[in-house]
Amino acid sequence: MADESKPSKDAAGKGKAPSDDPETTSTAQVGSDNEEEAEEDIAPDTAPGTTAASKKKKSKRKRVKAALGGGGSSSGSGDATRDDLDKAVSGLNVSQIQEILKMNPALAQQLGVDSSTSLSDAKLQEAMKKLNLEEIMTGLASSGKNVKDMANYKFWQTQPVPKFGESTEPVEEGPFKIVDIEKVPKEPGALLPGFEWVTMDLTKEEEIQELFSLLYGHYVEDDEAMFRFNYSESFLRWALMCPGWTKEWHVGIRASASRKLVAFISAIPVALRVRKKVLSASEVNFMVVHKKLRSKRMAPVLIKEITRRCYLLKTWQAIYTGGVVLPKPVSTCRYFHRSIDWQKLYEVGFSPLPANSKPSYQIRKYALPDHTSTKNLRPMEEEDVDGVLSLLKRYLEKFDMAPVFTREEVVHWLLYKKDTPGDQVVWSYVVEDPSTHALTDFFSFYILESSVINNASHKNVRAAYLFYYATEHGLSPQYTRSDLKTRLNALINDALILAKKYKFDVFNALTLLDNTLFLEDQKFGAGDGQLHYYLYNYNTNPIAGGVDKGNRVDEKGGSGVGVVML
Repeated sequence: MADESKPSKDAAGKGKAPSDDPETTSTAQVGSDNEEEAEEDIAPDTAPGTTAASKKKKSKRKRVKAALGGGGSSSGSGDATRDDLDKAVSGLNVSQIQEILKMNPALAQQLGVDSSTSLSDAKLQEAMKKLNLEEIMTGLASSGKNVKDMANYKFWQTQPVPKFGESTEPVEEGPFKIVDIEKVPKEPGALLPGFEWVTMDLTKEEEIQELFSLLYGHYVEDDEAMFRFNYSESFLRWALMCPGWTKEWHVGIRASASRKLVAFISAIPVALRVRKKVLSASEVNFMVVHKKLRSKRMAPVLIKEITRRCYLLKTWQAIYTGGVVLPKPVSTCRYFHRSIDWQKLYEVGFSPLPANSKPSYQIRKYALPDHTSTKNLRPMEEEDVDGVLSLLKRYLEKFDMAPVFTREEVVHWLLYKKDTPGDQVVWSYVVEDPSTHALTDFFSFYILESSVINNASHKNVRAAYLFYYATEHGLSPQYTRSDLKTRLNALINDALILAKKYKFDVFNALTLLDNTLFLEDQKFGAGDGQLHYYLYNYNTNPIAGGVDKGNRVDEKGGSGVGVVML
């Protein structure tokens, strides 16, 4: 999952509360007992349409926030929200606040705090309080999505995750605890009267259509309700039915009387390497609760249930991502966006017109050739699977945290078969040496479309997301890092050209893998969102996320993150 992001300004309730027992609390619990907060924490990749609003829209947003005493996502009154914020901030000690600021460079800049600034506990708290309705956490409104997360840091003291304020000395990596499977409940927890657990069968057309409808109507949309993720059935099958998938990890809640699907959470298996240790983990994603039921506190029980089901299959660790800072990210990456059809992005409100610029200049700036330049570049075919697997496995070994792919997973995640029913989801290309027939390079990207709401000219935004890639230029000793940079720039430029060919409007990427070597050269603009990577029940030392202390691209240091999450 990921959080919403847009081009940055600079660049352009009853129910059971979560248990304190880690054996009955989610492997992907993200620190909130509020449905909206938890949904944001286990969200999908960046919504291409989180708006880059004009001054008029910004002014409107401020007026709305003022009228509500906060943000539209807050469930309480403005006064109550401010009180909650004051209490939450007051409860943090100086070490915790300093760590939050370290992980949120944009927030630190907003407070006028940098690495050379030494503030007392009281001054730090006072500076945080002065934000009021501005963002406490990068990319998310403090009044709605983060206040309870901050207040619930106490909850995280009971969980097998690293804590803020702990020693910065290197840790011994490994599980925080060993789960006793005999203590894991064999039956799901009770729901409120009128609701019941179901295991979804996504091989059935009617059930995947139900999930599509639930996600479309009630999942992530931007704060101004201008854009909404539009997951195709093909995308959902691709994302949720990978090799090793099990129906038991596709968990739904239905209304007993109407049989309507009102909530959902999922997990898929992943062999995850964290430095030298390979974990049989789960990747938790796509948690959604019907908007009208968010006061019913269904998110905590959803999270507990997916945890229980993971434990029953002896899956003790999980990886999850989110835009909210919680105890404690393994790594943090930043979103970047590359306009392809700038005019369309401007018309729908995604891309701003920079000061002292003209639309015609922006169109020229982002113009791309019609043809690729890399010799022997072609679409990936079935006979390329073994070559891609070898290249990818060797390339991912460079990174501190990465999946360990099998042949079946390469087929599933990267190979598009023309006879596959439904829409194409992933595009993969390889470069073949004509003399040896060995594959020297490959890259891939996938589609995630967003619907444009209330726009007379455009109905959707087609966003391409950079997926996995690899090149011998990053592996063979005869190549320097400069050679790798040159090669990646050529490959990604071709990826942009192909995305243009297939009518994509924007190309998104994070500061993971070796992306820091080409993002700026290929005219990707920095987004205002960050994606924090978390591990549950596994303690590890920090992993570089491709950004420096100022939240800028760290080309020299690079990234240790090799996991691309949908």
